Amino acid sequence: MSDPTFGILEGAVPPQTNPHLFGHQHAEDFLAGFYRSGRSHHAILVEGPEGIGKATLAFRFANHVLSHPDPATAPAHLEAPDANSSVSRQIASGASHNLLHLTRPVDEKSGKVKTAITVDEVRRAGHFFSQTSGTGNWRIVIIDPADDLNRNAANAILKILEEPPKRSLFLVLSHAPGKLLPTIRSRCLPLKLSPLNDEDLSSALSALRLPLDGGRSGQEVLSAANGSVAQALKLKNYGGLEIITAFADILSSSGPAARKAMHRLADVLSAKDNDVVFGFFLEHLSDSLLARARDAAFSGDLAGADRVSRLASQITERIGVSQAYNLDRKQTILSLLEDVAR
Repeated sequence: MSDPTFGILEGAVPPQTNPHLFGHQHAEDFLAGFYRSGRSHHAILVEGPEGIGKATLAFRFANHVLSHPDPATAPAHLEAPDANSSVSRQIASGASHNLLHLTRPVDEKSGKVKTAITVDEVRRAGHFFSQTSGTGNWRIVIIDPADDLNRNAANAILKILEEPPKRSLFLVLSHAPGKLLPTIRSRCLPLKLSPLNDEDLSSALSALRLPLDGGRSGQEVLSAANGSVAQALKLKNYGGLEIITAFADILSSSGPAARKAMHRLADVLSAKDNDVVFGFFLEHLSDSLLARARDAAFSGDLAGADRVSRLASQITERIGVSQAYNLDRKQTILSLLEDVAR
């Protein structure tokens, strides 16, 4: 049995138990109505940026289906799960026999989450369907996110989607559906979620007991979070705002001052058990380079846009090599910062 709280950001609530969902009423109504009609598709691709509520929506809909197995008598709207119901308790503990959550597994040797959803995880889906084939209940698989499927795992999922078992439902979550196999996308009904507006994001953070203040820092979080609760948590609880400021200072300085600032930032990012912060920085670095390339292109500097785009691709490749070979993180970060500053 997997631990539903493993890998959850500090301050967040696991989607299996989250009673709150903000900003996606249209998607909730669509899912409830589509299921009630009896014409529900066997695979739904829930797409949108990371941290906006896709997994919470998926678990809420799964709870709805398992609590109301007859579509004709199901309510017309999704409701917050009843924490006291047997279905909710089983889902919350990861013990439901009718729901399988496929996500990146934990490496037993290192204790860290693997970089991909492997084919061994997908084989669990085959075992899951074989065990429950005679129950007559709905069997639901949540792939969270499908972007993390490696090539073999993606092909294995595709085979199941091509010939889905009876009364099966796949909820395929994706932060970047363009990266999925086209054949997987073609077998799913797309449901696109948008980033949260400032009001819904503020409400979501208040529900987590992390209200934004009305001053400058609150506005900075709203601006930098881009409608994502996950990003807001990284900004508030993991020093994300300070990292953004430190990176901007490096770009605006030169000489010994810049070098000293690079070392300070590299020390923070390479600290032990600081993977969330490191990942946040890499996302910010990538977004910063893409923005610079876009600005250069709009201003007519096509050579500059090409140069920055190439640098972004090179950095992504170098990070992959560094992680694959477990190279010294601080030296990798310093090298990246020097290249970007130049």
